Amino acid sequence: MGHQELEFVQNAFASNWIAPLGPHVNGFESDLASYTGVPHVAALSSGTAALHLAMILLGVEAGDEVICQSFTFSASANPIVYQGATPVFVDSEDETWNMDPNLLEDAIMERQRQGKKVKAIVAVHLYGVPAQMDEIMAIAQKFEIPVVEDAAEALGSVYRGKACGSIGKLGVLSFNGNKIITTSGGGALIGFDKDLIEKSRFLATQARDEAPHYQHSHIGYNYRMSNVCAGIGRGQMLNLPDRIANRRSNFEFYKKHLKDIPAITFLDEPTDTFANRWLTCLLVDPIQTSGKTREDIRLHLNRYNIESRPLWKPMHLQPVFADAPYFGSGVSDRLFENGLCLPSGSNLDHHDLQRVLEGILEVFE
Repeated sequence: MGHQELEFVQNAFASNWIAPLGPHVNGFESDLASYTGVPHVAALSSGTAALHLAMILLGVEAGDEVICQSFTFSASANPIVYQGATPVFVDSEDETWNMDPNLLEDAIMERQRQGKKVKAIVAVHLYGVPAQMDEIMAIAQKFEIPVVEDAAEALGSVYRGKACGSIGKLGVLSFNGNKIITTSGGGALIGFDKDLIEKSRFLATQARDEAPHYQHSHIGYNYRMSNVCAGIGRGQMLNLPDRIANRRSNFEFYKKHLKDIPAITFLDEPTDTFANRWLTCLLVDPIQTSGKTREDIRLHLNRYNIESRPLWKPMHLQPVFADAPYFGSGVSDRLFENGLCLPSGSNLDHHDLQRVLEGILEVFE
């Protein structure tokens, strides 16, 4: 946190404008629109709420199917189930760890042969690394399927000159406490279709009709952001370039100082992209380490009270989605088995990074 956040929050208190909606919500939406280049923004209570509203706006209903990246956090898939639809999971490719366009097309064609209609595609920019959006969008347009970009981890990341979240029909951002900027909890739905974003605001405020009394013609949700949280977000936006620089610096530090261990590799930045490096992740090849694994590193760091975590467990391996269709080649299984997320906070100093590095090096001594 910086000092600007407190100034905005104090303003909210001084003006006695605390509850959902207010001038900071409008200001935060404007800040996000300017930053992403997407003109219409709805500030919401979470990224999950944004994904849920995206499903509603695209007409996803019970019996429909939605293709979703398997290698992601469960919040990418849960809103599909909220609507009574079935998630169809697609594996990743090695270049970005995101949705494999070839498998995406295979999945669409196979579901069509089964007489199923895919209602939407949820593509994720995992760990802040942009997905292969040109290929994904070309396939989506070929089959006339709208794309929702889950850019919850990718605020500040850029794909071929376009902000992540600005390429699909709708984009989703998250400001949860672990994201590159935070509003303590929060998210946003962004898009170029003014009517869709205005409808999302309507649904997010309990779908109250225009009337002097409380009247409702649609089911609504309590998904709007508070003026206080938006104030925090406005202060955070002022520091976003520094946060991105810090995260990228973390990545470069780890990569530079672990380059002499052949068994450890990092995901390089794909051509014509800019990754915010929300989390720094490495892969460990047990074949080159005489059996040492990412779990050996994780447990050793834990002895020093340094938390690290395996990469996301793919959705097709999650018990709750055991019966969901899956199209894969084994990439995300391997990434989960061999990958580790390292401490990556924006406030890590050199001493912190050095502690992590020394812990990793000890495993290979």
